[in-house]
Amino acid sequence: MAMSGFEGFEKRLELHFFGDDPVMVDNNLGLRLLGFESLEQVLNAVQCTVVSAVANQYFDAYVLSESSLFVYPTKIIIKTCGTTQLLKSIRPLIHYACNLGLTLCSCRYTRGSFIFPKAQPFPHTSFKEEVIYLEETLPTNLCYRKASVMPSKMTTHSWHVFTASDQSHVIPKDIYTLEVCMTELDRVLARKFFQPPGGTKSGDIAGKEMTKITGIGDINPRAMICDFAFDPCGYSMNGVHNDRYSTIHVTPEDGFSYASFECVGSIYDDDIEHLVGSLRKAVQVFRPGTVSVSTTCSSHEVWTRVAHALEPLGLKCRSCAADEFPAAGSIVFQTFTARRK
Repeated sequence: MAMSGFEGFEKRLELHFFGDDPVMVDNNLGLRLLGFESLEQVLNAVQCTVVSAVANQYFDAYVLSESSLFVYPTKIIIKTCGTTQLLKSIRPLIHYACNLGLTLCSCRYTRGSFIFPKAQPFPHTSFKEEVIYLEETLPTNLCYRKASVMPSKMTTHSWHVFTASDQSHVIPKDIYTLEVCMTELDRVLARKFFQPPGGTKSGDIAGKEMTKITGIGDINPRAMICDFAFDPCGYSMNGVHNDRYSTIHVTPEDGFSYASFECVGSIYDDDIEHLVGSLRKAVQVFRPGTVSVSTTCSSHEVWTRVAHALEPLGLKCRSCAADEFPAAGSIVFQTFTARRK
């Protein structure tokens, strides 16, 4: 990686399982029964480690050396940056889930366009290679499959999506996932994610300070935050609120600065307008030159609000693409740039 820089754009994998033992699932256990040693084996295949963790009655949230892991009773989400080999987690996860009586029923893989694509290892050397690997790795019961590259007017920003599901997987009509990618961060704000030279603070303590001074802690004040600062720079956090998560990751180096914000929610939430506020606050933390937003939801309730959140910040919507996926529903990909561009 010395010839380029650190790859901020994450790869994201979401796997859903089902089981015949309702007691295990209803007790909010399921995949949460996976031992830490098993999770370590999965992450070893990906080439990352756990640096911090928090849990509540609904799910477990891990901050990784490269992004995040969320474990629910019947769902796992792994999001990794850098030169990690995320798709290599699928086989061990299917194996460990099978030992718990759980069977894979849905897969969704998404990512943006890498800043340093030539630095990526197999199977992430191209989207074509990723799709081939997924096709060969996933069990045959996931027979409804689709791969697509969603374009934008900027050649440097496109959204890569692969989904697969079996006949039984039902798409929740109300749940949405928002994946936000930001580049060209404001240089002054990005400096807040550097640790002072010779600093002796731990990643946990420095992370808490960054959460406070940057305003990240105000994005969702109700959330329990698990944060971590990297040396000499970089930052990750997971926010946990009931059965919902949010996560932020920052690569602040000038020339390839990047930050991501992701959250989940329901269109039936009493405060869906809270989404607009959270998205606006998250983007304000970084004042990026370019923003892309991928909204996964069967309803149009969410993506139509994205522009309302971002345009008051001086960001103009440059492109909007939509597609339907068998294991995800609708995905809408929007790009925004600062009006000064």
